[in-house]
Amino acid sequence: MICVGIDIAKDKHDCCILDSDGTVRADCFTIPNNMDGFKQLLQTIRNCTKKSGKIKVGLEATGHYSYNILGFLLDNGLPTYVINPLHTNLYRKSLSLRKTKTDRVDARTIATMLLSDVDLKSYTDIAYHNEELKSLTRYRFEKVRERAKLKQSVSRLVTILFPELEKLVPSLHGASVYALLSEYPGAKQISEVHLTKLTNLLVTASKGHYGKEKATLIRETARASIGSVMPAKSLELKHTIKLIRELTVEIDEIEAAIKRIMDEEIQSPILTIPGISYRMGAMIIAEVGDFSRFDSADKILAYAGMSPSTYQSGQLDNCYSHMEKRGSRYLRYALYNATKYVCHWDKSFGAYLEKKRSEGKHYNVALSHATKKLVRLIFAMEKSGKAYLPAA
Repeated sequence: MICVGIDIAKDKHDCCILDSDGTVRADCFTIPNNMDGFKQLLQTIRNCTKKSGKIKVGLEATGHYSYNILGFLLDNGLPTYVINPLHTNLYRKSLSLRKTKTDRVDARTIATMLLSDVDLKSYTDIAYHNEELKSLTRYRFEKVRERAKLKQSVSRLVTILFPELEKLVPSLHGASVYALLSEYPGAKQISEVHLTKLTNLLVTASKGHYGKEKATLIRETARASIGSVMPAKSLELKHTIKLIRELTVEIDEIEAAIKRIMDEEIQSPILTIPGISYRMGAMIIAEVGDFSRFDSADKILAYAGMSPSTYQSGQLDNCYSHMEKRGSRYLRYALYNATKYVCHWDKSFGAYLEKKRSEGKHYNVALSHATKKLVRLIFAMEKSGKAYLPAA
């Protein structure tokens, strides 16, 4: 057995190689963070390995700094273990009472951990794709949140420039309204446009849903509007709508990439649950990661920060425990939103939510109970690999 410990840094990596007897086969050496350095590491490992020998490579989970070398190791078929830095820190302290921490010491500590046969699981292709999925779902989350803020800005600006418009359309954020405001960002501009031109714009943007009647109504309302004439606000409105459109295109591309990974690489049964789409399903799978890490569904709830908090001191005991909200906010968001849709589309979950509501529980409390039920279901499905079967 050959155990390779790698301490990750931005510009270089420190490495140490031990054999199964704990003998140093390659004392701590440093490689640059480039292809030449990676090839040097691979050649050193091969020089220290017999034909029938096994190899273990370990490195700490250090975020984006470890992505490149991790991909290189996996591409070359080396069993690689990604270790929690807290784990290596505690292990290093257990080896010596001295407060010694250097990159070279960390590299040897990681190699020793692999040699000691602690309960570690090798990084797999599924984990690699799961990390990519997590990156995409979090990226989408931030983009959607950014778009939501811009939509609030549109609503604010319309209130200033053409407040009556909101009552004339189902939503200010439809394609036809955006097309209208991009071309004529204010009541004054709309009031002066030729009716034929306005009609053609609305017919094209709404795909025939709006016609001359709607165009006439909007123009007449604009002529009697109390909206302010502010060129600066009109320019801001045009640019905000442009940014929203660009973000929408980006979000569509992200969602297409998420769907591809879910269909081709992950293939999770979670999508068979009514109400769980690629968006929330992918985020749940990405944030939980390897379900075998958890012994029970309750531990997933704790990981999401959805377990009830506990407070006890002397004779004082909390009667109304609140959700901890200390875990992954992305997972908590995905589970909460997925539960709302599942309760809407699945009869058994809908009945369970109504049962909790009939017991006098607040909607959010009842929904948290339904979330626990959903997590137990997802946990069982991921363990068994079986699709969801609705209750008869």
